[in-house]
Order: sequence, then structure tokens, then C-alpha cells
Amino acid sequence: MRIFKDGDRIILISLLILFSLSLSMIWSLAPQLFVHQLTSLVLGLVLLFIFSRLEIELLGGFSWLIYIFSLLFLLSTFVFGQVSRGAIRWIEIGNFTFQPSELIKPFMILFFANFLTESERISPRKMMSSALLLFPILFLVFKQPDLGSSLVILTSWLGTIFAAGLPILSLLAITFLFLIISPLIWFFLKNYQKERILSFLNPYQDPLRAGYHLIQSMIAIGSGGIFGWGLGRGSQSQLLFLPERHTDFIFASLIEELGLIGGFLLLLAYGLLFYRILRISQQSTSRLGQIFCLGFFSQLVFQVFVNIGMNMGLMPITGITLPLVSYGGSSLVATLIGLGIVMSLSRFKISRTETLEIK
Repeated sequence: MRIFKDGDRIILISLLILFSLSLSMIWSLAPQLFVHQLTSLVLGLVLLFIFSRLEIELLGGFSWLIYIFSLLFLLSTFVFGQVSRGAIRWIEIGNFTFQPSELIKPFMILFFANFLTESERISPRKMMSSALLLFPILFLVFKQPDLGSSLVILTSWLGTIFAAGLPILSLLAITFLFLIISPLIWFFLKNYQKERILSFLNPYQDPLRAGYHLIQSMIAIGSGGIFGWGLGRGSQSQLLFLPERHTDFIFASLIEELGLIGGFLLLLAYGLLFYRILRISQQSTSRLGQIFCLGFFSQLVFQVFVNIGMNMGLMPITGITLPLVSYGGSSLVATLIGLGIVMSLSRFKISRTETLEIK
């Protein structure tokens, strides 16, 4: 099968490493969730295979339908969603729970990539049009409230407009505008979101409440050493001192139990994955594919950077999980769908090359 040939092996090797680390940690930290994560993984791999067999131009033809469906999908959260810890992010059907704001992420990248492919360089008017289309998506996600997913979607959108050829003057204008309005964002944040930012600046000001997560995470990372304590032996994670140990703070749990060696293996796998996505974008003959790859690359890099940064006390806590590693079926499935689209670019490039050689 062509999906397993050439450079796509790099993606598969990186996925094998990440899945091995993820399932090992979930088995160690929350064994009751292992079967659910494994089921989500199998479903995600099936979807990865399906999307890797479809040409991206075919998917791009349905981009407006995808956009409208995504809006309705997000709106359904407020109608059918389950309230959990003050947030309405999940929809429950039987024994299955899924998060619309996670599942729409690769499709939003596809929509904006297709929207921006009409010209070699995007005009300010085109950029503003895409920003207006982005606003209702961000608004619905932010109102859940889900600041983390809002930032991820915003970052992937920025990745697509940069990849589409954003002029340098427009880039400077966006940066200047963001610097002006960024202080106003504070007034739209929930109280717990403000507390997270303040605790990042000084976690020891409130060590038993607002700063607790960050302090325990840094303790867990610091205790791991080179080889870690071993699976199931981490004191912070196993004795429940570390909150969200299998989701937001799985990196801290991994370092505590597998040490610097485990952390290096994790970063190596991500490095291979990022390298391959960039190479596929560079080699692709499809402009739509190039923009999608760079938008998806921006999303993954942002998630990894922010999650590891907040685990180490270098970034505020935002609730952004570690892609392909943290527990969560919706995030896992969505990321594998995105990788399936990336792999389709490599597959159809190989197919066209072989056809030309035969001729």
C-alpha cells in the first residue's frame, strides 16, 4: 500500500512512538480509561486511512458545506451539550462523549486554505473576509467557554494566511493591531482564566488554589531525573497531587515516570512529524495542499509548545492538551484526520510521479 511507502514512514514511525508513550501513560495513570482511548485510536486510524485516500481538491470542493456544518455543530453544543465544571463543550450520545470544538479543527484549516487559494498573494480585502468568517467560529468556541481551542483555531488560521502569501505590511499591521487590543481581552476572560494568568506570574501567591496546578507540575518534572521513577511509580501523579495528570499535565506525568529519556523520545517523535509535514508541503504540487499543511503544522506546533510550556511553568495554563498523547478521543480523532489529509498529498504526488515516468 502506497500509504506506507517513502517519506510517509516517518509519520508512521513518529505516530508509533507517540501512541506507545500515550497508551503506556494512560495505562499507568488512569487504567479505567485505557479501552476508551484505544477505541478512539482505532477509529482515528480508520479515518486517517480514509482521508489519506482522498484528493484534497475533492475535499476542498465541499469547503462551504464544511463551514456551515461546523457552525451548526458548534451551535448544537449549546442545545445538546453537557455542563461540566461550568463549561458546555461536550455532547453525549449513549456511552460516547465528543467535543465539537476539537473535531472541527482540521476542517476549519481546510476551509480557510481553500478560501485563500484563489490568488498567489492574498489582498487585505481577502484577509479581512477570512477574518469575518473566522469570527463566528471563534465566538462560539469562546462562549463555551474554551479559551484553549479558541487560541488553537486562531493560530491555525494565522498559519493559513501566512502560507497563502500575506504581504509583510499586512503582517506588521496585524501585529500592531493585536498589541493594541490585547489588553482588552482581559475584560472578556472568566475569573478562573484571569486567575490562571496571575498564578503564572506568581504561582506561590496562592499555592493551594490558583497556583497549585503549576507548582505540582514543576515538582513532578523536577523529580523525574534522567530515567524517571518508572511507570506507575510517580509520586505526584500516582498519589493524585498532580491534577489533570492524564490530560493537560500528561507531559509532567511522563517526565516524572519516564524521565529525561522519555521526554527526549517524545520530542524526537514530534520533531520527525513536524519535519515530514513541512517536507510534504514543500514537495506538494497543490497550492491548497501547501496551505493546509502549513496551517496544520502551525496548529500542532502551537499545541505542543504551549502544553509543554505550561507544564514547565513557562506559559500560562490554558487547557491545551498534548496532541496524540493526552487522553481525549475527540482531539485524537481530529488530529489523525488532519494527518490523513497531509498524507494524501504525499500519496497523490507519488501517484502522479509514477504516471509521468510510465509515459
